[in-house]
Amino acid sequence: MAANLTKVSFFLALVMTVEILTPSVVSGDNGFSDLKIRTHLKRLNKPALKSIKSPDGDVIDCVPITNQPAFSHPLLINHTVQMMPSLNPESVFSASKVSSNNKNQKSNDLTQLWHVNGKCPQNTIPIRRTRKQDLYRASSIENYGMKNKKSIPKPKSSEPPNVLTQNGHQHAIMYVEDGAFYGAKAKINVWKPNVEMPNEFSLAQIWVLGGNFNSDLNSIEAGWQVSPQLYGDNRTRLFTYWTSDAYQGTGCYNLLCSGFVQINREIAMGASISPLSNYGSSQYDITILIWKDPKEGHWWLQFGEKYIIGYWPASLFSYLSESASMIEWGGEVVNSQSEEGQHTTTQMGSGRFAEEGWGKSSYFKNVQVVDGSNELRNPENLQVFTDQGNCYNVKSGNGGSWGSYFYYGGPGRNPNCP
Repeated sequence: MAANLTKVSFFLALVMTVEILTPSVVSGDNGFSDLKIRTHLKRLNKPALKSIKSPDGDVIDCVPITNQPAFSHPLLINHTVQMMPSLNPESVFSASKVSSNNKNQKSNDLTQLWHVNGKCPQNTIPIRRTRKQDLYRASSIENYGMKNKKSIPKPKSSEPPNVLTQNGHQHAIMYVEDGAFYGAKAKINVWKPNVEMPNEFSLAQIWVLGGNFNSDLNSIEAGWQVSPQLYGDNRTRLFTYWTSDAYQGTGCYNLLCSGFVQINREIAMGASISPLSNYGSSQYDITILIWKDPKEGHWWLQFGEKYIIGYWPASLFSYLSESASMIEWGGEVVNSQSEEGQHTTTQMGSGRFAEEGWGKSSYFKNVQVVDGSNELRNPENLQVFTDQGNCYNVKSGNGGSWGSYFYYGGPGRNPNCP
């Protein structure tokens, strides 16, 4: 909680001095002080060589690669930036990509809106600027950019379903477990789901997990999300996340804390992506690949078929310093419920159930894992899971150019999901 900086003074002169020396007027509904806001903004917004105004209202700052937030982490103070992975999973850059013949399916035309107004120079990275309004929306400055605890789906548990969902997070996923995994990949259909409440979100992502579901869980995550509280709007945005202690105190979204090292100057984490899929019309998807460099041990992120974004240094993690033990692909929403106890109408994916299929329901396709030989392969023993199938569901399949795939999503509140 922000400290109450209202000061009681015995002398008028002292009050005036305090007011001059401590510009700590309380602002915003959450009662944060202006001083604390400015201090945190200075920590997040590094000096830029160039700034680009995006058509969606974002400001993208081009920050020298060596001055990015990552290097404030105590484990990375003397870190040497690795500008390229030493090894890539087999076929990542192959020219013989399998693609759909459907003329309404497009994977390579996606871009970020800020690109229309410029690009960042060499040896810089693009960082979405954080503004004081962003911090005002947070529950606390300390927790800004962090997920709530226990937001990872836990498919196997002796706990009853109401215990799994009591934190308000609901999921529809495909997963593989009980193995040694060195990465994951998928093509993720991109939509703009409706989010009912400002403190709710809807996302589609890959989870790379190590450890158990208690306080020592390691997680690396990437995909797209709509999060009004985090971004101040309902745009669909590219994001990453990481934690090494089950969301208790480490990690954050994008570059909102130290940790993730970005090397790419063309893709801004947290920036909006376009175009988006339309119901019954053109479908768009993004390719996300996360893998562990077998030589250096860092976990790398690739967006699309050509953008290597950056990496999570191995030193950030305990379990993931070796390998992942579980991979999950799918959707997640926050269900804050109303005072009447009704389920949220926040949509997952396209807002349609899995049964509606192509062009209507949202999908993940070409679901793969990276094995110990640093090769992409189709996972074995894939399973599906959903917290409340009447609100959001999932339906899997296999075959053809889509490989392992699944449709997922739903509207939230409906006659069967009161």
